[in-house]
Order: sequence, then structure tokens, then C-alpha cells
Amino acid sequence: MTETSQDTEGRAGPLSWRVRVALLGLFAAAVATIWVTNSLLTDRFTETTRNRAELRLALYSGNLLSELRRNSIVPQLLARDPALINALNTGDFSQSTQRLISFVEEIGAASLMLLDSQGRTVAATDRNRLGETHRNAAYFVEAQRSSSTVFNAIRNEVSSYTFTYSRRIESRGAVIGVIVVEADLAKFERSWAGISDAVLVTDSEGNIILATEPKWRGLSISEALARQPADSAIERAIQATTDWTALPADAYVGGQAVMRIDGRIPFRGWSITSFTTYQSVRERVNAVLALEIMGFAILAALAFYALSRKTALRMALFQRESRELRQLNVRLQREIAERERVQENLAVAEQTLAQSSKLAALGEMSAAVSHELNQPLAAMRTYLAGARLLLRRNRPDEALTAFHRIDDLIERMGAITRQLKSYARKGQAEFSPVDMGEAVNSALSMMEPQLKARQVRISRILPEGEVRVMGDRMRIEQVLINLIRNALDATKTVRNPEIEILLARGETATLTVRDNGHGIEDLDALFEPFYTTKQPGDGTGLGLAISSGIVSDLGGRLTARNAEGGGAVFEMQLPIMAEDTQAAE
Repeated sequence: MTETSQDTEGRAGPLSWRVRVALLGLFAAAVATIWVTNSLLTDRFTETTRNRAELRLALYSGNLLSELRRNSIVPQLLARDPALINALNTGDFSQSTQRLISFVEEIGAASLMLLDSQGRTVAATDRNRLGETHRNAAYFVEAQRSSSTVFNAIRNEVSSYTFTYSRRIESRGAVIGVIVVEADLAKFERSWAGISDAVLVTDSEGNIILATEPKWRGLSISEALARQPADSAIERAIQATTDWTALPADAYVGGQAVMRIDGRIPFRGWSITSFTTYQSVRERVNAVLALEIMGFAILAALAFYALSRKTALRMALFQRESRELRQLNVRLQREIAERERVQENLAVAEQTLAQSSKLAALGEMSAAVSHELNQPLAAMRTYLAGARLLLRRNRPDEALTAFHRIDDLIERMGAITRQLKSYARKGQAEFSPVDMGEAVNSALSMMEPQLKARQVRISRILPEGEVRVMGDRMRIEQVLINLIRNALDATKTVRNPEIEILLARGETATLTVRDNGHGIEDLDALFEPFYTTKQPGDGTGLGLAISSGIVSDLGGRLTARNAEGGGAVFEMQLPIMAEDTQAAE
């Protein structure tokens, strides 16, 4: 017994020594593999990130140069505009500002200014600048001295830059004024701010003129990078651990290591620089290192399993979990491959949808013009016929009233065409107080010829006091006319057509339009563009879609439902004008 025990111990000693050596070898192999993998993948992923940053920088440089070249042509064209030359010769600038405003939307410039020979602003897209004197401004002085277009980058008091192209305007060999075009380069700063890179543009003297960091403007690159907050001891320790998988940093921006990419802009010696973080490199390298560490951990666990019989059950469970992880990995790989295929199909579908959206927007715009102008045209035709009859009967006073109404309709048509710009971009003039009762009466006055022709019974219930909201009266009347028009069309086949208009005041101003027609078949699709139940040629299906958009812009909502006794009920709710606002008014 004693000899057997000694033999066992003798065999156990060398075995334990070999196991230790094997574990040390495994640990050394793991460290070497992780070190080599970290070095190779860091170089590879860093180069990929650098190439992408250089590609983005080339794209930014091209966009900036294209914007500058596009604005440089504008002064040359406007300097030959006969209307502006005639205005400078005659001193009549009543139409010049409006003409510049019409140009600036097509050009895409920040602003346009027309200066006379004394440097006074006689026309500008920004009306607040009318009457300003720019006699000593560089863009005025240099433009008068040069026969070509002059570019200037002027630093403002708020550490921002204004970029202008100016050219003198001549008539009969004499300089009569200067046209100034301000290029909108700030939009590039706003677009660059939406990415993770920090981007800046410097002029020929090395001063920063455009930057995603506003506090950098006017400084050199070295001065801008020096404006960094002092790192605490904890932040330095965290920085040391997060940067160990990256190459030596070119610079630090916001406390993060970044690579610096420089590029040239072929314009007046300008340069563009971007600072890209190593965050994506760290994430990708660390993901691979985590997989390698996990693999070596599994090998170490298997080695300990072979040495320890007491942990057999525990290691069996570990092996089962490992199999599940491998199966999960396979499933994840399949799902990733499937997702990549779906993304490819989605990209193709997005391109097709974008083209379809363009065509739909074009059709919607043309249909909207036809729909919104049809109502005033029909009313004008009725009033003209009535005026002609009154003139034949020698009743000129009554005919004059009809002509006044026709003049109001023409003004309304002009307002409608101006409002069509809202389909291209959001935004409108400031709201003003609107009396809903007066809006209802005005809408009924507009619909008077159609109501008389149909002999519809109108029930109008309005409160005694005023019900005022903040909005655009013209657009509110447009919604009311659309609702009354729909109610009128819905009661065509009814023997005794009735339309009820109810205005109530509560927490909101609620206007209800109810008819005794046949109701609404599809409430879900009711407010979708081009949805209509009318016969072809009777409607475009845009009235309710436009009305819903108008009410939403005014901060309210437009709903519809079927009445219990038959017919449809449309309800428009708008926020009541605050009492303090009414008192101020």
C-alpha cells in the first residue's frame, strides 16, 4: 500500500509539471496571437477608415468648389440685367427688391444686394438692409476698381465669415452701381455637423473660415487644437486604455484620439481638413480580439476539465453551452446573410420609390392648382353673367357690386397661387387673429352661386361672441369651402338636401359641417391624396388631403365620421386664441 501510494505520487509530480508547462505555453500562444492580430487588424482597419475619410473629404471639397463656382457666375449675369440697369439709371427701385427675391430662390445664394454708385443699398433680398451704406466695404471698393467679378471673405463680429461675389454695373461707359451676391457656405457646416468627423476649411493664410466647431473660426489649426479642456487623472487613465488598439493619434479633439486628413481646394489657396475618430477601428478590432480570447478561454477550460474529474458534470454542461453558442453563431450568420440580402432589395426599392414619389408630387401639384382655382373661376363666371344681365337692364350700381366680388375672387386666386409654394417647403408668414364666424360667413358668400343653384337648406349656428384663433384666414376659408363643397356634392342625390354648420367655443374652436347625404364608405383612406368617390371629372381627390394638411399646420386637427341618422360629419378643431393675446390685440 505504501509503495503504490509512493508510485502514484511520483507519477503525479511529473504530470503536474507538464500541465503547468502546457498552460504556460497556451498562455504565451494566446498573448502572441492576440498581439499579432491586434497589430495586423489595427493597421488594416485604420487604413480602411483613412481611405473612407479621404473619400468624404474629396466629396466635401468638390461640393464646396461647385457652390463657389455656381455663385461666381451670378454677378456677371445680373450686371447685364436690363431691369436693374434701368432702375439704377432712373432711380426707380420699386420692383428691384422683388426681382432680386425671385432670383435668389433659383440661384440658391444666401442673399443679393444692389448698391448704387455711392455704395447705398437700393435693393436687397433682406429688406432690413435697404438704405445701408457700404461705401468702405471691400466688396464695393474692389468691385468698382476691377472689371471682373471680385470675391471677398469678410469676418463678422460673431466669429463667422461672409463670402461675397461682387461686380460693378456699367451703363454707357460709366459705373452706376455694384451687384453683391452672398454665397451660402454655412449650409456645408450644418451638413458636416451631422457626421462624427470634425471638418474645417482654412484660407491661404491658414485661418479657419469654416468649421463644424464654431469656436474654431478665425483661429489657426494649431490654436484651435490647443483649445482643449485639461484632462483629469481619471480621464487620462481611461484614454490610455481606450487608445491601446489604435495607431499613434495625429491629434486629440474633444479628448478623443483622431486621425487627421488634409486636402486642397483649388480655390484661392484654400485647404480642408478632417479629424476622424478611431472609435470604429477600436470596435472592430476589439470584436475580433474578443472572439480570439473566447477561443483560448475554451481551450483552457477543456484542459482543466481533463485534469479534474470532480468537475466532469460541470464541464459537460459547459460543452453543451458551447454547442449552443456555436449553433447560435451559425443562426446569427444566416440571419446576417439574410439581412444583407434584404438590405440590397431595400436599396433597389428605395430608388424605385424615390422616382415614384417625384412623379406623384408632380401630379399632385398640377392637380392641386386645378382644384383650388376651379371654385373661384366658377363663381366669377356666375358673377359676370349676372353683371352682364344687370347692365342690359340699366342697373349699373348692382352690376358694380358684382364687379367688386369678381375683384375679390381675383385677389383670392392670387393668394391661392402664392400658397401653392407651401407644397415645396414648410413655413409661412406669421399668423394673425381670425374670427371663425367671419370666416364662415365669407366662405358661404363664396359658395353663394352654387348654393342657390342647388337650393340647399343651410342651417348656420354661430355663438353670440367672437370665436378667435391664431392662423391664416385665407387658408381657413379654403378649408371651409372644401368642406361645404364636399357636403354639397354628397347631397346631390338627396330629395331635400340640408347642410348644418355649427361653431362652438370651448377649450378649442370646433366647427362642425354635417350633411344628410349617404355617408362615407372608407374612413381610413378619406384624407389620402387622390382618393375620391366622385365620378371622373367631378373631383381630383385632393380637397380633404389639402384641408387636413392646412389644419395640421395651424395646430389643429380635422376628423370625419358618419352620423347616426345618415350623412357625414366633418369636425375641425383649432386652438382658441389666448386671452392675454386677445387683450394685447
